[in-house]
Amino acid sequence: MTNFVKNTNRKNSNYMYPAELVMPMKAELTDNGFEELLTPESVDSTLQKEGTTLVVINSVCGCSAGTARPGVLLAVAHSEKKPDRLTTSFAGFDGEAVKQIRTHLMPYPPSSPAIALFKNGELVHFIERHMIEGRSAQMIAANLADAFEQYC
Repeated sequence: MTNFVKNTNRKNSNYMYPAELVMPMKAELTDNGFEELLTPESVDSTLQKEGTTLVVINSVCGCSAGTARPGVLLAVAHSEKKPDRLTTSFAGFDGEAVKQIRTHLMPYPPSSPAIALFKNGELVHFIERHMIEGRSAQMIAANLADAFEQYC
């Protein structure tokens, strides 16, 4: 089994997952223009900006690989209207940032994967894990495209 990597961005904490497992999953979004939110400060400053921000709470689970990430990428690639900012943070890896994102998602319970659309700092659309599981990437993309059309 791979050793866990010490998280140097946070005090006295370890990553929940090995970096070798997470990095390719992160790259699926970051290689497609998503900015990583790695600290609570970056979460707050990004979400306070005027305009729209898509936040993907990425995850190692099968529904993330099979439908969440592909669905988000389809929506962004094929929607006429798009969010001003595309961001992501990884549950179980970017712990403090994800914890801060979740404060902005209240009253929804923690969910990963999850996809949130903010407009001018307010949550306007949210797709929880239970809305991802069992759905195709195309269904998730259509859901997001509708949200982009309405809010972006």
